[in-house]
Amino acid sequence: MINSFNDNVLELHKILEMLKNECSNDASRDMALKIRPNASVSDVKEEVQKTADALELTVKFGSPVFYNITNAAALADRASSGSILSLAELIEVRKLLHQISALTEWHDRCGNDAKSLEFLFECIFPNSYLERLLDSSILSEEELADDASPELSSIRRRISRAGVKIRENLESMIKSSETKKYLQEARVTLRDGRYVLPVKSEHKGAVNGLVHDTSSTGATLFIEPMSVVEANNEIRLLKAQEQEEIHRIITHLSALCGEFALQFASSYKACVTLDLYFAKAQLAAKMHASVPEISDDGIIVLKKARHPLIDKSRVVPIDLTIGESYNSLIITGPNTGGKTVILKTVGLLTLMTMCGLLIPVSDGSKISVFQNVLADIGDMQSIEESLSTFSSHMTRVVDILKKADSESLILLDELGSGTDPIEGAALAVSIIEKLKECGAKIICTTHYQELKLYAIDSEDTENASCEFDVETLKPTYRLIIGSPGKSNAFAISRQLGMPDDIINNAESMIGSENRRFENILEGLEKSRLELEKLRDEADKNLTESEKIKESLAKEKELLEQHKEKELEIARREANAIVRRVTQQSEKLIDELDSLRKEKDKADFAQKAIDAKHASKSVLNNMYNESNPVTKSGSDYVLPRPLVKGDRVLISDMNKNGIVVTPPDASGNCFVHSGVMKTKIHVSKLRLIEKEAAPVQGKQSKPQNKAKSSGRVTSSGVESRMTRRPQMELDIRGYTVDEGIYEVDSFLDAAVMSGANSVTIIHGKGTGALKNSVREHLSSHRLVKTYRRGVYGEGEDGVTIVELK
Repeated sequence: MINSFNDNVLELHKILEMLKNECSNDASRDMALKIRPNASVSDVKEEVQKTADALELTVKFGSPVFYNITNAAALADRASSGSILSLAELIEVRKLLHQISALTEWHDRCGNDAKSLEFLFECIFPNSYLERLLDSSILSEEELADDASPELSSIRRRISRAGVKIRENLESMIKSSETKKYLQEARVTLRDGRYVLPVKSEHKGAVNGLVHDTSSTGATLFIEPMSVVEANNEIRLLKAQEQEEIHRIITHLSALCGEFALQFASSYKACVTLDLYFAKAQLAAKMHASVPEISDDGIIVLKKARHPLIDKSRVVPIDLTIGESYNSLIITGPNTGGKTVILKTVGLLTLMTMCGLLIPVSDGSKISVFQNVLADIGDMQSIEESLSTFSSHMTRVVDILKKADSESLILLDELGSGTDPIEGAALAVSIIEKLKECGAKIICTTHYQELKLYAIDSEDTENASCEFDVETLKPTYRLIIGSPGKSNAFAISRQLGMPDDIINNAESMIGSENRRFENILEGLEKSRLELEKLRDEADKNLTESEKIKESLAKEKELLEQHKEKELEIARREANAIVRRVTQQSEKLIDELDSLRKEKDKADFAQKAIDAKHASKSVLNNMYNESNPVTKSGSDYVLPRPLVKGDRVLISDMNKNGIVVTPPDASGNCFVHSGVMKTKIHVSKLRLIEKEAAPVQGKQSKPQNKAKSSGRVTSSGVESRMTRRPQMELDIRGYTVDEGIYEVDSFLDAAVMSGANSVTIIHGKGTGALKNSVREHLSSHRLVKTYRRGVYGEGEDGVTIVELK
């Protein structure tokens, strides 16, 4: 325990009273009020950790249920000595068992998260057998249940049957006209546990029986008819047996409780202690408290600290440090500016931590444990001792000086006040010097200018001030470290309406040194406010930039994830399309081979036509698979049908292209875009009218209206008029690979249509396309012979092919 001057000065007792109200039973409430600050840093850390763990468990799993239990362990101990417990005492034992079961079930839900509180849960011993037995046996403090034992249940059934039999007998007598006229009332009643009838006193001899009682007026006699005497005697005997069985049951239950006296003692203590720790957690939650760093190096760092007894909506959080670069802090400022609240906040939060409680501060705060927390705060003038304000203060300061050492926290309010200012200031400086020699940590409030100057000149002492808004005449309650405060007496008086001549006269009385010092303080205050404004703007910009940076990083991460996901989907879809198109292509080739073998049969022509339609459908599906076209929500309509050579915009790809073939019956056409040739539906094309031109190197042939030839392309049979009676393929302007692909498709279609000879127009150019085509034809499975064209056929720009 610490040697605090007076806990009441810092109002620790009010905090403990709040803790008591969070407890559930008298024992834990008593423990809460008896808590005292501990000066052992290891003990303090352990206690704070237990409270922190209780708070964490409460957040994760909810608070366990605690009952208002009594010390049933003492009852069990008495039963272990042979005492028989009453039903009320057995009920208290049952309540303890219920508490043990509730905590055990709650702990089971937590798993291994109990941490520092685990040892307390290990001290709890549930006894489900005894708990169920007490639950089933006891109905109230006066009654055992029928199920307490088979014998008790049997006796009570026999008593009930005997009672019913007696009542039936008496009811029949009441209904009898012969007996009814002698009765005062037609009802059965009980006297001394026996069933009787209320008979008029004047007819005493009319009903044969025993008189058990008489009414207060003497007008009624309560007579037990002789016909039910025997039955009533039986009930009396059964009642005696019932009491004997009840005594036996209670004795047995008491003995069972006595057998587990040690377990009850351990469990009760653990339950009460757990109640206290979870009460600390509940108090911490209400205060929005957190765990500070705990040490014994004398350093206190408070961040956003609040006094726990002041409404959090009214109190302004403070930041304060002591014990690092300075060991003494002198706080100045106007009255009602919050200086005393700061002293109490530092002292009370220190004591709360040393009591194992969490404190209302932000992360990064630090509390040191001290051997002594000594405070002189407020005016505690003693009338009985006839002490003045100054004498009262000095009496407490003298006591503090006797106890102060290097492990002490000293809190002094208005040091040196209540006497001559010059002497009071000198005495205050001397007291601080003495306390500093002891190595104590000192926080002192004052109005004396001498102490402000002392803090400026002393290396181990720092100034601080409580901010005050002169315009509104209200304190802001902010603590400014490193800046001495002004009393602002003249400014406040002027705002309150004090005449200017009085204030000016007062200012003229102040010495030049004091006036110069006040002007310096005023200049420092203006500079501080400007710097704070700049710092706030910088912090705001930094915060915004960090948010933008974080947002961009998250967006980049999401884009990367989306990119990888889309790429994976595209890979899978592409692989699936390749597999399907490959399968369809192989199937089509097989069908063509089969059809070619049947070219000499009579129904070949019909089969060729059917195969042509089937192949066209299959090829269309293959192009759709390899180049799927998404639906567009656009309402664009082509101004005219597309023709070969039209320049178009491919809307899905946002690229220009040239129409290679006019649209077929399904609306699909081939379009060149760069080096790629693709099949696209006309709904995805936008006509570029001003740039419409024939495809370079692929002039259209003049149409012959007299005769139409069936030109075969990779998309099927295209009907167009031409100057040649032969079937021909124009691949001028194609690359070598594109040209070879078109030649293969063209020859397959030509064989299907029954053609014997076809013409391939490739042009002369550099000769690369011509030579590649002829080299390919030399080994083609469908080609019988081929030759260059002669004059009138296109000469070396064409190749005439004879099919097998």
